[in-house]
Amino acid sequence: MNPYGKIVRDGLWSNNPGFVQLLGLCPLLATSNNLVNGFTLGMATVLVLLLSNTIVSAIRGVVRHEIRIPIYVMVIASLVTIVELLMNAYFNALYNILGIFLPIITTNCIIIGRAEAYASKNPVRLAAFDGLMMGLGFALALILLGAMREVLAQGTLGDGLHLLLGENFKGVRLTVIPQYQGLLLAALPPGAFIGLGLLIAGKNWIDARMHSRSVPLVQTAPAAG
Repeated sequence: MNPYGKIVRDGLWSNNPGFVQLLGLCPLLATSNNLVNGFTLGMATVLVLLLSNTIVSAIRGVVRHEIRIPIYVMVIASLVTIVELLMNAYFNALYNILGIFLPIITTNCIIIGRAEAYASKNPVRLAAFDGLMMGLGFALALILLGAMREVLAQGTLGDGLHLLLGENFKGVRLTVIPQYQGLLLAALPPGAFIGLGLLIAGKNWIDARMHSRSVPLVQTAPAAG
């Protein structure tokens, strides 16, 4: 298979960080109470993963093996600091909502894991593409979980969109279930665990269906009488 095709398949589906590897669960579960928060943290993670993979791959030839992990953490921490400062300057309300979950991107197992397992062993173009796809896979998990929890909790999608796109979008949201009373459990931490479990179960069901269709039926010849 083309290496780029494999990277896309692994990042978005077969080795998805959120649904398969179950990495980064702390921010995944804590900030996915609605679509906007999930999307914002997902895009921040995509940016850090893309840049960290690129830089780690570019410097892999000059970093000594014994000190590689501290160097990777320093690179990632610097990138996270830049993302934090940008969000604080341009999306201050969202920055305050996401709080501590932005700086802990530094120790996110996805980012450190991809730096060590892939970026440090592959050329820049492949490492950058791997970071992009793994980041998008994690963002997909955040967005789907955030959308599910928001619909179940409020019956809406896109609540708080003005925090991301500006005051002109204040009050703009999609009402999915009119006159909905809401399910409080979906907005609480247990709802995050239940929602993630349902999404993982759905993915596993799809995988099982696809596998059963790809396996040809074996027909046995009738025994001679």
